[in-house]
Amino acid sequence: MWPLLRIELWKIYRKPRTYISFLAIAAMVWLIQLGLYADGENYIRFGMQSLTASFDLSGKILNGYLVCFVILQTFLMQVPLLIALVAGDMIAGEANTGTLRLLLTKPMGRGELLAAKFAATFVYTVTLLLWMALLALLGSLLIFGVGDLMIMRNREMDLLLSGDVPWRYAAAFGFAIVAMTAVASLAFLFSVFAENAIGPIVSTVSAVIVLTILSTMDIPFFNRLKPYLFTTHMIGWKGFFYTPVPWHDIMGSLAVLLGHILAFGAVTWIVFTRKDILS
Repeated sequence: MWPLLRIELWKIYRKPRTYISFLAIAAMVWLIQLGLYADGENYIRFGMQSLTASFDLSGKILNGYLVCFVILQTFLMQVPLLIALVAGDMIAGEANTGTLRLLLTKPMGRGELLAAKFAATFVYTVTLLLWMALLALLGSLLIFGVGDLMIMRNREMDLLLSGDVPWRYAAAFGFAIVAMTAVASLAFLFSVFAENAIGPIVSTVSAVIVLTILSTMDIPFFNRLKPYLFTTHMIGWKGFFYTPVPWHDIMGSLAVLLGHILAFGAVTWIVFTRKDILS
């Protein structure tokens, strides 16, 4: 298994297009940081003008923790596209180049090959999110400094002391890894049905967009489906920044996401192990 995993990781990271995702995240994070550095105080005053009219808010509101929260809230829904760029290519890319059939002539089972490819996809997903954490959290702390984290939600305000914030970000990024792995699992599933990476990538992004719309809109017929859509639970990381932390809701969201990962993985395994490989 380990030799196969090393080969699959080498295939991923030797492709120049893999690093498009890392460059895209860097560009997006730096743009947000630059914008807030240039005009962040006005942004904060505008966003909290209803509070400042009633309360005397002192201290450094615009700090690295708040900037990181803004970045996560802004871009975590764009990350699935970057995940799909690699996950959707894992099987379809081999079929497109004509190497999939050759791979299966080697002394290994289809399940072993599938496991190695999915493990490599998971490593890529974790690496991408760690890169985002490095730039969004540590980079913002270096630029804006440390301070208490003030978050607005549903006309309420949560104030988290600076010493109580780091573990919340660690948990939030851990939750994001599970959420993005669900997206990678979906792209991986689509990849089994295609012989070109474009189809799985477009299908994954389209599915995430459509399901996200269904998750956010109040449509009576679809309201019953919302609790079962993985897109409904992808923003569950925000719960770590509430006081008190809604552990029951977070664990429920994790269970739904893990259930989707297992379901997508099972369907992928069934289809791939029974599929006639002609390319």
